Order: sequence, then C-alpha cells, then structure tokens
Amino acid sequence: MKVGILAGGYGSRLAEETDIRPKPMVEIGGMPILWHIMKYYAEFGHDDFAIALGYRGEYIKRWWLDRLEMGDDISIDMRTREVIRHHTDSDCWRVRLVETGESTNTGGRIKRLIPHLADDGTFLLTWGDGVSTVDLDELVDFHKHHGKIITMTAVHPPSRFGHLDIEGDYIHTFTEKPQMAEGWINGAFFVCEPELFDFIEGDDTQFEHEPLTTLAEKGELVAYRHDGFWQCMDTLRDKRYLENLWQDGEAPWRTW
Repeated sequence: MKVGILAGGYGSRLAEETDIRPKPMVEIGGMPILWHIMKYYAEFGHDDFAIALGYRGEYIKRWWLDRLEMGDDISIDMRTREVIRHHTDSDCWRVRLVETGESTNTGGRIKRLIPHLADDGTFLLTWGDGVSTVDLDELVDFHKHHGKIITMTAVHPPSRFGHLDIEGDYIHTFTEKPQMAEGWINGAFFVCEPELFDFIEGDDTQFEHEPLTTLAEKGELVAYRHDGFWQCMDTLRDKRYLENLWQDGEAPWRTW
C-alpha cells in the first residue's frame, strides 16, 4: 500500500533546527525523523512512498541522493579506474520526492500527490514529524471493515508538563511527561480512499479544516483509537525527549 508523507511545512516552533533544514530532516539518533517514520511503515510492508516537499525541499532531495551515492561500500581499482559498488543499504524502498510548492497548505499538498497515490486505491497518509507504535495492520483492517473514506488515528496528547499526584501537602508521585488518560487528538496516521481528493479544493485548502469537517458531517470520517505511544516533534523539548528515548534504547517505535 502506498504511503503519502507531508514534509513541506516551515516548522516555525522548532526554529532552532529548522532555520537550516526542514523539520522532517531534524535528526533523532543521527537519522532524520522522516527516515524513522518511513522505517516504521516499511516494517509493516509499506515501502512505496510519495513525499510532499515544500520548505527547503532541496535539502530532502540532496539527502536522499547522497544516501544513494554514498551509502554503499565501494571498491576502486586505481589501475583500471574501475569502481564497484557493494550495495549495503537494507532499505529497499521506492521514494518519490514531489515538489508541492513552498506556500501550499496541507490539503493542497495532499491533492498534488494524486498522480502518485490515487492509482492503487486505498493509501496511507501521515505527517513527517511524528512517531508512534500504532499497529498499522490493525489500522488498515479497521478501515476496510467500516468502508468509509478516511480513518484517522486518535491518540492521547502527551502532557506538556509533569504530572503531580498530591496527598495533603506532599507530592505522592511525579511523572515527567505522561500521556493524558482522557481526551483524544488527531494522531495523523490516516488510511484513505481516493474519494478523499474530491473534498480538497486546491492549494489553499487546510486539510484539518474543510475536508475533515465535511467528511465528519457526512459520516465518512472514522476514528481508530490508539492508546499506546505517540509523539510529535513540534518543539526543541520534543526533539530532546525523542533523542533521549533513542539514546537510552527505549524508543518504542524502534521495531527494526
């Protein structure tokens, strides 16, 4: 199943990193978070990607070209000038990098991926700045069972502050960054039917507004509830949190 990933936003809340590169290329454990997301999808057998580029899209193109050219071992015969490449990259993916305009809104970026996503029917969609442990097999099965146009993964938002359990004047427990026990937000792991494109007018359309609102009103937007790990990378604090999980060997999304 094909996967569309939006990787064109400015990432202004992470300006410490995104002044020089797009947010999906901010690194966790020495690799862009975009790669982590793609690696996770590929573990479920979804390895055909269409990436919507915008802000500093050339940075993403350059990274993939460098990875293709420099990622392998090589043997050089200085006498004959022969260069032999020894393919060592285990990521046997198809990656299409699609220019969707620097100022195009989220809905417009999705619509510009029509030639790369619509031809095979049902497709997957996500943003290039969040990782999760959502079971993609269960997500797709859930989507196929209800037969609606779009399934949105609903997640519990991570708390921005430490949680205090207070008894009298004493703090009984302190948890640094729990996920809230109640409340759901858009986790941006979608399963979609091509009919979705009919609800996106053009480049100025914000996907989170008109298309999703209309689909909800028509009963065509269904929630798949995910109670496990989910984390977006909106701020430098989020980035450091994900980096610490990776360095400590506790990154829940690392299934490879």
